[in-house]
Amino acid sequence: MAQIPAVNDLPSALSLLGHGLQQASTAWQLAAIALALAFAWMVKLRLQPRLARVEGRWKSSIAGLERALFPVSGLLLLLPAHALLANWNPTGLLGIASSLLAAMAIVRVLAYLLGSAFNPSPARDGWERLIGWTVWIGVALHLTGMLPAILRILEGISVPVGKGNVSVLLMIRGALSVVLTLLVALWIGRLIETRLMGAQGLEINVRVIFAKAAKALLIVIGVLVALSAVGIDITLLSVFGGALGVGLGFGLQKIASNYVSGFIILADRSVSIGNTVVIDNREGVVTRMTGRYVVVRSLDGNEAIIPNETIITSTVINQSYSDPKVRIAVPLQIAYESDLEAVIELVRAVAARNPRVLPDPGPSVLVRLFAESGIDLELGVWVGDPDRGRNNLRSDLYRELWQAFREHGIRIPYPQREVRMLGPEETANP
Repeated sequence: MAQIPAVNDLPSALSLLGHGLQQASTAWQLAAIALALAFAWMVKLRLQPRLARVEGRWKSSIAGLERALFPVSGLLLLLPAHALLANWNPTGLLGIASSLLAAMAIVRVLAYLLGSAFNPSPARDGWERLIGWTVWIGVALHLTGMLPAILRILEGISVPVGKGNVSVLLMIRGALSVVLTLLVALWIGRLIETRLMGAQGLEINVRVIFAKAAKALLIVIGVLVALSAVGIDITLLSVFGGALGVGLGFGLQKIASNYVSGFIILADRSVSIGNTVVIDNREGVVTRMTGRYVVVRSLDGNEAIIPNETIITSTVINQSYSDPKVRIAVPLQIAYESDLEAVIELVRAVAARNPRVLPDPGPSVLVRLFAESGIDLELGVWVGDPDRGRNNLRSDLYRELWQAFREHGIRIPYPQREVRMLGPEETANP
C-alpha cells in the first residue's frame, strides 16, 4: 500500500509556490491536486445518493464509508500522482495535500466510530472536537518538521513503573491504541447488537444477553490487543485485577450486584422489553434494559431508572408475563327504579363496541352492592394493550355510557338522605 509522504520542508514548499509559480513542476502539482479534488467531488456526487438508499444490515457501515468518501477518493488519485511526479520534479505541494486529505479521512472515520459507539450527548460532541483538533495539530507539526523533535523529547522522558521505566511517548501510544481499539470494538459490538436485535427467531432477552456479552468480550480483547501492540506486558494487569477484587469487597458491592442481577433478569426472562410492569410503585412499560438498570416509561412520559437489584429483591407485578390481556374495572351506579336487566345488557353492548375491548373474554357486568343512593355495578372489560393506558379507556367508556343512558332515560342517582322533622308534641311524646 502506498505510504503518505513525509513533508518536512514547508517553508521551501511555500517559497516554491510564491516565487516559482511559472515553473512546470508547480503547475503539474497544482493540476494534479485540482484533478484529484474534482475526481473526489464527482465520486461523491455519483455514489452518495446510491449509498443513501442502502438498507438493511449494511446501512450503518455504509454511513461510515459515506463520510470518508471524499478524502479517500482524493487520496486514491493523489498518491499515484505523487509517486509518478516524484521521479522528475519536487512534490512538496502534493505532500501537503496528501497529508491534509489523510487527516480529513482520519477525523471523519474516528468521528463516525465515536458516534456509532456512543449515544448523542454533549460529552460525545466534546470528544469529537478533541479528536479533530488532535489530528489537525499532529498534521501541522508533521508539515512544519517539528514532529520528530517532539517525539524525541517525549521518548527521553520516562516514568518509573515497578522495576522499569516507561517513556511518556510509550504511554501516549498506549493510550491512543487503547482508544482506537475500544472505538473499533464498540463499533463492531454495535453492529452485532443491531444484527442480533433484528433476529426475530430469538427471544428478546436472549438477544440482549448475546449482545451485551459480545460487547464486553470485544472490549476486553481490544484492550489486550492494544496493550500488546505497544509492548506493554499484560501480566501487569494482575495488579489491577487484585485492586479490582479489593474494590468489589469494600465499596463496589452494589454496582457488582446490579450487573449480576441484570444478567439474571435477562436469563430467567422475568422482565422483558415491552412488558407492562409495576416496580416499586412505578407503573409503565419497560423500554430499555442495561447491565445496571431498567428503564420504565410511564404513560405520562416520565421515565424511572430502576436498579436491577431492586427487581431481584422486591415484588414485581408483570402484567405481560404470561398473557398480555388485562382486566379493567369500570364502576357505575344506577337508580333503584331502573330496569336492572335492561341496564346490564345496555352496558355490555356499549362496552363491546369499543375497539380496544376484546371480544373473548367479552365484557361482563356485576352487581356489587345495594347502596344508599342506588345500585352499584361494575363493568369489567379485557384489553390486550395495557401499555396504551387504562384511564383513557375508562374515560371513553364513561362518555359512551353517558350518551347511552341519556338516550334510554336511565338516571344516575344523586346522594339521598332522609331527614325527619319532629314537632313539639312528637318531641314530648316520642
